[in-house]
Amino acid sequence: MKDRVSDDIGAEAGILNWAAVNWKLVKKRVRNLRQRIYRATQNQQWKRVRSLMKLMLKSYSNLLLAVRRVTQDNPGKRTAGIDGQTALTPEQRVALVNEMKEYNLWQVQPVKRIYIPKSNGKSRPLGIPTLANRVAQAIVKNALEPVWETRFEANSYGFRPGRSVQDAIAQCHIRLRQGNHCSNDQWVLDADIKGAFDNISHQYILDAIGELPGRNLIHQWLKAGYVESEILHPTTSGTPQGGVISPLLANIALDGIEHLLKRGNPKSTQYGFVRYCDDFVVTARSEAEILDIQPLIEEWLKTRGLELNADKTNIVPVEQGFNFLGFHIRQFRDGCFTIPQKDKVLAFLKQIRKWLIAHQTVAPEAVISYLNPILRGWSDYYKQGASKRVFNFVDSELWKMLWQWSLRRHSNKGKRWVAKKYFLLSPGDSWIFKASISDRQGGKKIITLYQLSTVMIRRHIKVRGNASPDDPTLQPYWKQRRTQCGKSYWSNGSKFYHVAQNQQWNCPVCGEHLFNGEAIHTHHQVAVRAGGTNEVDNLVHLHENCHRQIHMGQSSELQESLSRMMGELSSPVLRGGE
Repeated sequence: MKDRVSDDIGAEAGILNWAAVNWKLVKKRVRNLRQRIYRATQNQQWKRVRSLMKLMLKSYSNLLLAVRRVTQDNPGKRTAGIDGQTALTPEQRVALVNEMKEYNLWQVQPVKRIYIPKSNGKSRPLGIPTLANRVAQAIVKNALEPVWETRFEANSYGFRPGRSVQDAIAQCHIRLRQGNHCSNDQWVLDADIKGAFDNISHQYILDAIGELPGRNLIHQWLKAGYVESEILHPTTSGTPQGGVISPLLANIALDGIEHLLKRGNPKSTQYGFVRYCDDFVVTARSEAEILDIQPLIEEWLKTRGLELNADKTNIVPVEQGFNFLGFHIRQFRDGCFTIPQKDKVLAFLKQIRKWLIAHQTVAPEAVISYLNPILRGWSDYYKQGASKRVFNFVDSELWKMLWQWSLRRHSNKGKRWVAKKYFLLSPGDSWIFKASISDRQGGKKIITLYQLSTVMIRRHIKVRGNASPDDPTLQPYWKQRRTQCGKSYWSNGSKFYHVAQNQQWNCPVCGEHLFNGEAIHTHHQVAVRAGGTNEVDNLVHLHENCHRQIHMGQSSELQESLSRMMGELSSPVLRGGE
């Protein structure tokens, strides 16, 4: 069979129009090549692995996707390295792609050191590579990650495709709940690694990678140094936070603790283990078993240039509870409860209070527009746990803040006048902050503050064992899993749910599942200003950057795809009962 991926290597001519890129074909080619690397690694076909990785490193589709992820998808896209360059416009992205075709990847530059505040008042150092190096790292990551996805441990969840914080918390709940036939764990080692990203041994990472393609480039990134106050500092250890490939390198360095717990276990103790990048917990039936294994973990970390932070590493009974990834986890009576961590909740409220004090004169609709996405995101993070009481508490505190905010704006008015102007009485006799805005048709409508008390608590279904999106045999599993995520995001029967159902939960522009981790926008196929409606047959869900591509100028392929979608949505069979 002809290798269709090879047709994509070393494209003869560069692109001229960013909006004309066929992302469906680009993503399909990269996805297929990742799956082939994964399968070859599983079968230990090492010559084939090397050949396929070289194809990925030369792939023009991989270059296009790397530029998109660095300049559009990445939250740090606006932060420049020492080169001072970003690519925030379509024209700049086209120029970057064409430049990278001729770019010598072996000319690595140092990173720019910046600092961001931590919750404890200290600062975390970040290393920001140059724009070209970020793109190169994204290219190498797509070649190296499928190899390691076949090796990573089942209970490693951080910065891996298809895995999340919610999977790690769900595994903690499964392991620690009473009546679990797997264990009766009563003690926990809540471990904190001291400066993991700053101290990881370069030699260990390079030895673990072996002689795979891209190794020499990774070596140069590790040794490139960083620039702070216009002074170049060498790097002898660590991988800079801020680099595209850094989380993968950290996972490579920290892989193996779960195997250690099984090997260094002469008493056949059933240790539990959950890791999210450099945060991990170990559970056991007794304190003595934890004390037995801790020295082995410390010795294991030393071979990687790491050590436990004695001030933040604790051995505690499960009844006392411990904090992990923003949750407080503890056994109580007959169950295991995962609730939002108290200081995280208070910090969240403090942040909102600070914003309201600083924005006393903004319009009420601006307050709602600012707070609603924050509240939705925060509740989505915590809705898998026992969070109902916390959600009600946050709603109550927000009401108090907004009531005081409203009173301060009208010190010469009575409370009844303020309540009528800014609040809506709900059927449950609770006041909801409101605002009046103009809709797209020029009429008036009322918008309200998002109510956390209405969020339905849903237990997260943990990802299966060692399952990876790069495994070609598990594609039906991943499609079903992502669709279930979508069904919990939009309530069954809602307009947006029917739109997603009609699309079979796929983005028609890039062909990927709507819930692949990218932000989702809803597009009017006939614009409202041109007479389009908000009905199901005029709406289509797109990924954020696919939506932008539509408005930059539809290519003929996109127009044909969306026209086909319009025809499908007009069918009474597919209109979700409208």
